[in-house]
Amino acid sequence: MSSSQNLGGATRCGRVIGPSLDKIIKNAAWRKHTFLVSACKSVLDKLETLSDSPDPSSPLFGLSYSDSDAVLQPILLSLETAYAKVVEPALDCSFKLFSLSLLRGEVCSSSPDSLLYKLIHAISKVCGIGEESIELAVLRVLLAAVRSPRILIRGDCLLHLVRTCYNVYLGGFNGTNQICAKSVLAQIMLIVFTRAEANSMDVSFKTVNVNDLLAITDKNVNEGNSVHICQGFINDVITAGEADPPSDFRLVLQAEAPEEGQDTGSGVNAEDGGTSKIREDGFLLFKNLCKLSMKFSSQENTDDQILVRGKTLSLELLKVIIDNGGPIWRSDERFLNAIKQYLCLSLLKNSALSVMSIFQLQCAIFTSLLRKYRSGMKSEVGIFFPMLVLRVLENVLQPSFLQKMTVLSLLENICHDPYLIIDIFVNFDCDVESPNIFERIVNGLLKTALGPPPGSSTTLTPIQDITFRHESVKCLVSIIKAMGTWMDQQFSVGESHLPKSIENEVPADNHSNPNEEDGTTTDHDFHPDLSSESSDAATLEQRRAYKIELQKGITLFNRKPSKGIEFLISSRKVGSSPDEVVVFLRNTTGLNATMIGDYLGEREEFPMKVMHAYVDSFDFKEKNFGEAIRFFLRGFRLPGEAQKIDRIMEKFAERFCKCNPDSFSSADTAYVLAYSVIMLNTDAHNIMVKEKMTKADFIRNNRGIDDGKDLPEEYLGGLYDQIVKNEIKMSSDSSAPESRQSNGLNKLLGLDGILSLVYWTQTEEKAVGANGLLIKHIQEKFRSNSGKSESAYHVVTDVAILRFMVEVSWGPMLAAFSVTLDQSDDRLAAVECLRGFRYAVHVTAVMGMQTQRDAFVTSMAKFTNLHCAGDMKQKNVDAVKAIISIAIEDGNHLQDAWEHILTCLSRIEHLQLLGEGAPSDASYFASSETEEKKALGFPNLKKKGALQNPVMMAVVRGGSYDSSAIGPNVPALVRQDQINSFIANLNLLDQIGSFQLNNVYAHSQRLKTEAIVAFVKALCKVSMSELQSPTDPRVFSLTKLVEIAHYNMNRIRLVWSRIWSILSDFFVSVGLSENLSVAIFVMDSLRQLSMKFLEREELANYNFQNEFLRPFVIVMQKSSSAEIRELIVRCISQMVLSRVSNVKSGWKSVFKVFTTAAADERKNIVLLAFETMEKIVREYFSYITETEATTFTDCVRCLITFTNSKFTSDVSLNAIAFLRFCALKLADGGLVWNEKGRSSSPGTPIIDDDASNSQNFMDADENISYWVPLLTGLSKLTSDSRLAIRKSSLEVLFNILKDHGDLFSRTFWIGVFSSVIYPIFNSVGGENDLLSKDEHSSSPSTFSPHSNGASWDGETSAMAAQSLVDLFVSFFIVIRCQLSSVVSLLAGLIRSPAQGPTVAGIGALLRLADELGGRFSENEWKEIFLAVKEASSLTLSSFMKILRTIDDIPDEETLSDQDFSNEDDVDEDSLQTVSYVVSRTKSHITVQLQVVQVVTDLYRIHQQSLLASHVTLILEILSSISSHAHQLNSDLILQKKVRRACSILEISEPPMLHFENDTHQNYLDILQDLLTYNPGVSLELKIESQLITVCVKILKMYLKCTLFEGAELEETRQPKNWILPMGAASKEEAAARSPLVVAVLKALRGLKRDSFKRYAPIFFPLLVDLVRSEHSSSQVPQVLSTVFQTCMGPMMDG
Repeated sequence: MSSSQNLGGATRCGRVIGPSLDKIIKNAAWRKHTFLVSACKSVLDKLETLSDSPDPSSPLFGLSYSDSDAVLQPILLSLETAYAKVVEPALDCSFKLFSLSLLRGEVCSSSPDSLLYKLIHAISKVCGIGEESIELAVLRVLLAAVRSPRILIRGDCLLHLVRTCYNVYLGGFNGTNQICAKSVLAQIMLIVFTRAEANSMDVSFKTVNVNDLLAITDKNVNEGNSVHICQGFINDVITAGEADPPSDFRLVLQAEAPEEGQDTGSGVNAEDGGTSKIREDGFLLFKNLCKLSMKFSSQENTDDQILVRGKTLSLELLKVIIDNGGPIWRSDERFLNAIKQYLCLSLLKNSALSVMSIFQLQCAIFTSLLRKYRSGMKSEVGIFFPMLVLRVLENVLQPSFLQKMTVLSLLENICHDPYLIIDIFVNFDCDVESPNIFERIVNGLLKTALGPPPGSSTTLTPIQDITFRHESVKCLVSIIKAMGTWMDQQFSVGESHLPKSIENEVPADNHSNPNEEDGTTTDHDFHPDLSSESSDAATLEQRRAYKIELQKGITLFNRKPSKGIEFLISSRKVGSSPDEVVVFLRNTTGLNATMIGDYLGEREEFPMKVMHAYVDSFDFKEKNFGEAIRFFLRGFRLPGEAQKIDRIMEKFAERFCKCNPDSFSSADTAYVLAYSVIMLNTDAHNIMVKEKMTKADFIRNNRGIDDGKDLPEEYLGGLYDQIVKNEIKMSSDSSAPESRQSNGLNKLLGLDGILSLVYWTQTEEKAVGANGLLIKHIQEKFRSNSGKSESAYHVVTDVAILRFMVEVSWGPMLAAFSVTLDQSDDRLAAVECLRGFRYAVHVTAVMGMQTQRDAFVTSMAKFTNLHCAGDMKQKNVDAVKAIISIAIEDGNHLQDAWEHILTCLSRIEHLQLLGEGAPSDASYFASSETEEKKALGFPNLKKKGALQNPVMMAVVRGGSYDSSAIGPNVPALVRQDQINSFIANLNLLDQIGSFQLNNVYAHSQRLKTEAIVAFVKALCKVSMSELQSPTDPRVFSLTKLVEIAHYNMNRIRLVWSRIWSILSDFFVSVGLSENLSVAIFVMDSLRQLSMKFLEREELANYNFQNEFLRPFVIVMQKSSSAEIRELIVRCISQMVLSRVSNVKSGWKSVFKVFTTAAADERKNIVLLAFETMEKIVREYFSYITETEATTFTDCVRCLITFTNSKFTSDVSLNAIAFLRFCALKLADGGLVWNEKGRSSSPGTPIIDDDASNSQNFMDADENISYWVPLLTGLSKLTSDSRLAIRKSSLEVLFNILKDHGDLFSRTFWIGVFSSVIYPIFNSVGGENDLLSKDEHSSSPSTFSPHSNGASWDGETSAMAAQSLVDLFVSFFIVIRCQLSSVVSLLAGLIRSPAQGPTVAGIGALLRLADELGGRFSENEWKEIFLAVKEASSLTLSSFMKILRTIDDIPDEETLSDQDFSNEDDVDEDSLQTVSYVVSRTKSHITVQLQVVQVVTDLYRIHQQSLLASHVTLILEILSSISSHAHQLNSDLILQKKVRRACSILEISEPPMLHFENDTHQNYLDILQDLLTYNPGVSLELKIESQLITVCVKILKMYLKCTLFEGAELEETRQPKNWILPMGAASKEEAAARSPLVVAVLKALRGLKRDSFKRYAPIFFPLLVDLVRSEHSSSQVPQVLSTVFQTCMGPMMDG
């Protein structure tokens, strides 16, 4: 053994070759192989003498070129012997030389004499020996040769090597050798194309996986451990060649000189500007493999299994190449064109075969092309996808099972690449010139998922049908999952956003990234710049919309061509000119050829123009007649109507003759001949025609058609033969119109609705192989596309594109998932459908597609079957789990769909409650119930009585999904077996624990803003439906509302305000429920929630406390239930008193509740509220305004409302006292609040119910303005009907003003007077009240003395008036400007009809003048007197209107004495009117006398301060009143009416005479006083003259009553000197006037002599009459005598 190791000498090659030559010598036959043996010995001897000496030209390492040739000759001779024992050592030697890279050089057919060429060919030849071991050895050597980085096998030599392995595969001795040959070929493909990819020999490459090669074919030749053997075989060869080759032994390619320092081992210069040798070889090999795969594609040889295996192997090798191809196939136009020209053609031709393995390989190759090279093969993908995939997918009735399973597997595979699905939709469904691949995929999967339509016949077995259904659902799930994955990636969400639980359900092999499979990259990683462009969703939307509109027009055209063209023109999809319509008809796919012909044959003007333009668009130049008419009829089908054909053929003949003017003598000839050709074509090729037309018949039929001459018989005969041999085939209709998704899926109609929408008429095709016409049509497309530039390939990153994809796919997906889930009880199928639902909800929710999202969620909710628990199955429980997962994982996007999910959770809890035997919530709400019902549960279900429970029966029986309540009338009792089934099914719900349910609600705190708002809104709806159930109200969702409010309490204020806005409305709505128990429960829940909020001190400085207490306020205000109102008061009281230090902004709502309670009709509620209010004010007043001082106003309003309580005066009085306390706190600066609370304007706190009040205080500063509600409230309280309250409120009000008025500014005081003080007196018969009553009262019955029905007594009036004066006096300097108003107010009191206010007004006015008289200015005095004057004048005018009401009543003179004495005949209405007038007259006289008294007193007390202007006003007042009194007393008719009424009514008459005397007396006294004590003013005002006038007036009045009767008699009946005595009435009147007359006479007597003398002519006649008169008083004559003696006498004497 040691000797053999030393063989070969010192060279490295010798050590490899020597042992092999020795073995050859030993194994050779001495006689037969003598030459060989001698050659081997000679080489051995030579090797002993050689040493390593590098030679750049030598193919063998360490030897010269000549030595290399000599050394390898024995190896070649050994291979040529074809003797196995000799060949084996030679092959082993060759393997070692190749593996150790000891050989180098190019091996190509251009150098057939080269040593390596001979060696490779010799190795290939020995396969013919026919021994198993030799085959394997050859395979090993050939693979090692290709593997060697120093050997470049090129061109035909490489093809020969591949062919050798190919032959071993086809004719191998056993399966192992065949599999090895296949594996070697696959490995060779990997090596060659990896080098071509890198453009280098020194590359690393993958080792083929033998098991993968057997995935589709050759499973039958696998002999036990053949795969293991073959894999080891390949691994050994690859491993043997991994040794580092000699560093100084490099490959130098021909026609390439190595540069110094350059590594020539790569064998190529990458920048040589042309295609390298390595890539040239790869291209050649790929091309020949494609041709090899098409070699046996004829239909006649399909049964030759050897040929089929060869074709299959070629396709498998092509698959290996494509699967492992890199960027060069996309970047190098030559390689990409090779795929288009050769591989696509191979796929096309092989598609006609019905061999399953070939079809599977086609699909696998197409999948790889689609994944990697779709950007450069857009047109090819658009052609092959319908042919390979959609053709099989849409065949529902009679598909091949394996073929369709292959297609479904293909679809599922490509769906693992999200970018691929998106690209398909973007580049095909959104491209006008491309088919709707994505839409057809989805609809085809839907057809398969639904199975054959009912009633149709099919070749599928039930198991195959179920398999198809489940696989198609998996594909749809994969599609929607891919859409979701792509969406998440675009949103930069990543895989973590995908539901974890969903991923856990996916098989492990689905988790691998498809982009990293086999170490290759997919097409989305590399898009050629020349053929792709980025598009936004808006552009794609326009393209998609354009395509949809165009397809609509095409569909309409295929029904009614004219309507279709009109629609397309109107929608601007087709131009309006005939030429543009022709372009549309000739180039648009999908048009019905028959309809094109019908349209072209129309006789209307526009279709005729289109037909002419259509024919003129053809060029028949240099075409014979048969070719022309065949070419012409290829684009449409001739119509059946003869007239239409006639028009078309007539134009065709004209066009043909125009293009070929020398063909016929006229167009008529071509027209007739065209008809003859059409008839001949029909006759020759219609199987219904039995007697065919002969050539002679055809010639005879066309005699004389050329202007009477015959056409040449040779011409007609040739035309006949052409038509008979080759039928003119007119264009057929579209073989497979694309299915259209129904537009009716706008809402979920239920399962039956979905099924009715998705069953459409299906066009069936051949089961397996594509028919010849289809292949021919596609070949024509290839040829037509070859001259066109590749259309742009669009790449989109805008997720908005998903909206269009969802619009296309959501309907079919919903139908497929729903039908499968409904009809199948298979657990795996149900889980798959639920996964699809979850992915669909994820996509539609995130994209904001509300309709689609709600449809999926609603469908899932229905499939939970919780509404019919008696029929629940495991799949329904799985649906519940899916619902919960959706709620947790996609909660941020569910929006309105939350309602369905939360409804399911509510129903789950209800069923679980029943399962635990716990009593229902209704048991706590019922007013009267038995203990059995309270303990309702499973133990009771078996009792006979329990079955009669309506709630239990309703749950067991079940209902529709939408039924939220069970009606009270139950049709029948449930059976015991239904109960048992129900109990058994409820056990399934044990899989869902309470933790999972509660997790949904706890997870709400992680929801985003919009999501939590939607969640709360939905939960409120569900809770409302629970609570409103008439028979089974529940509180589950209500308790959850409280929980989620607690969970989300930490959200920012803006978000929480939105949440609470919803919750608040909910609590209010339920709190006002008619079900008292429910309302109480809700209010208690709200209390619990509010207590939690109050515990959170950090909320104190916000306004939210007021917001969350608002429901209490609203329910308190609106609830008609006393129990609810009392509960609210108790809740608020408890919360406030237990958390008083935490209450901040909540005080507003607290006081609003108590304010409402204060006005409640229940005494206990009022007392309960006031009890708490009293405690708050007494003990916790500082907390009220700690945060915000504006709450002070709410407190005041609340106390004021309590003062109006009608139940007990103690509450009112205490409330008034608390108001005084509040005033003290306010005055002492007790309102301490956070500066942050001063956010409102100064006008904010004083807003009151009366807007005018607030306007009066607009200028008040912020602190002072808090007095407003306190003061205005007390002001209003002064009109209370209860005396004690009125007096107390008045006292407190004026005490507050007096004690704290120094804090008020002048502006604020103005507001106080206008809004606080004046309204008090307006309600006490003030001027406004009096005027309004006087002006609008038409009868006494409508008159009331006070506007509010609360009249003041004298004591109250005096108190109010005196308090007002005291206040005015105290703050006169500040409020001096209010003098006129105060005086007017007091004047109004004075003129009040009631005695009390009048006295109070007089006293107050006099006291005002007494206190401030010396400080009044001239104008201020003037204002006082003007106010009095105005009050008097207003009274006079209003009283005169009252007197007019009795003008229509007859007086005494119109009645007889008998009538006058009969009271029964007097009109009752008239009597009442006169009675009212009498009453008002008395009041009026009193008021006027009081005015006179006030004026007189003011004058007498303050005459020193009064000026002439003031005196003038006083005199005007007295004059006016005295004149009015005289007028009133002079109205005899009035006196008669009044006297009669008073007599009848037995009441005293008004003192009109006294009124007249008193007013004149006061007037006279003032004048006399002025004249005596104020001569300056008297002179200025001519008082003396006024005095004389008054005296004359008084004397005349006196004389009238004493001389009237006598004077009248003198003139009528009696002599002049007759004097008759006075009557009783006159005596009485004279007696009453006597004092006044005495005063007049004394006044005259007191005149100065000059004055008396000057006015004597005026009054002397009157004095004479006095002498003549009869006097009732002796004093008058006495004074009269004195006047004559003292005044007249001296004047006459003088």
